[in-house]
Amino acid sequence: MAQKTTARKKTATRKAAPGKPAPRKAAPKKPFLTDVTELRRRARTHMESGNVTSTYEGNAQQTIEILQSVLATEIVCVLRYTMHAIAATGISSEGVKAEFAEHAKDEQEHAEAVAERINQLGGVPNFDPEGMAMRSASEYGTAGNLVEMIKENYVAERIAIDHYRELARFFGDKDPTTRILVERLLAKEEEHANDMHDLLVAHEGRPPLRG
Repeated sequence: MAQKTTARKKTATRKAAPGKPAPRKAAPKKPFLTDVTELRRRARTHMESGNVTSTYEGNAQQTIEILQSVLATEIVCVLRYTMHAIAATGISSEGVKAEFAEHAKDEQEHAEAVAERINQLGGVPNFDPEGMAMRSASEYGTAGNLVEMIKENYVAERIAIDHYRELARFFGDKDPTTRILVERLLAKEEEHANDMHDLLVAHEGRPPLRG
């Protein structure tokens, strides 16, 4: 009996021997979704921050500044297309004028959507004409005839396409709402560029270089 007791003590001594870490308990699994109670608490606690909640992974101020440039780009496009829709002349200008007017309407909708996103992020959309041309990625233009107008709009659309593609990659998963907005603009600008390409082919009789 004494021998069994001694054996138990030795075993206990071996288990408690220094230098041997005690077996770790498995860490509790972190839930994939935040508890509803915690979500409600956050929403009430940080109401002053507006739509930019703690889960927003982007830089709100940087995003606002970028979108101010996008807004200026869209406004300049509205002005250019509107001017072309009014000033275009020539025997075959009516169809082109209608195309310009339709594009001006699309660009106006883009500008409003971008302005709304700036507002959601806590910024103030900059519609000030002062410095508009400097903030815009595209130019207003100086075309004097129908073909030159088409070319100006074609170039402007290509610039917007490259710019918006870069922005879509930049925002990625950090700001999916802004990325989706930019991707929507991108799809429409690609459509506009294709329209201008087709008009140029029709009026010059040869396709321009797409490179």
